[in-house]
Amino acid sequence: MSRISEDQVKHVAHLARLAITEEEAKKFTTQLDAIIGFAEQLNELDTAQVDPTSHVLEMKNVFRKDKPGVGLPREEVLKNAPDQKDGQIRVPSILE
Repeated sequence: MSRISEDQVKHVAHLARLAITEEEAKKFTTQLDAIIGFAEQLNELDTAQVDPTSHVLEMKNVFRKDKPGVGLPREEVLKNAPDQKDGQIRVPSILE
């Protein structure tokens, strides 16, 4: 018994603005059915004693204290700017 129909695959393809052929719809139906079957197998696992995680590997962000420092001199910055006026970098206007 298929867990997903060709009509559902075509509907999702239509929503995603994807043009698929009848052959592709059949192929994707088979592939998506296999994926759903695998997900159902995972649902059978007892995960009551498993802590929730956002990543399978233990990861830790390393943060540093934000320390103010001396920036570049204005002249040094402005010499790399393609357009400048009155000590400011000019950028194209995006609002009318």
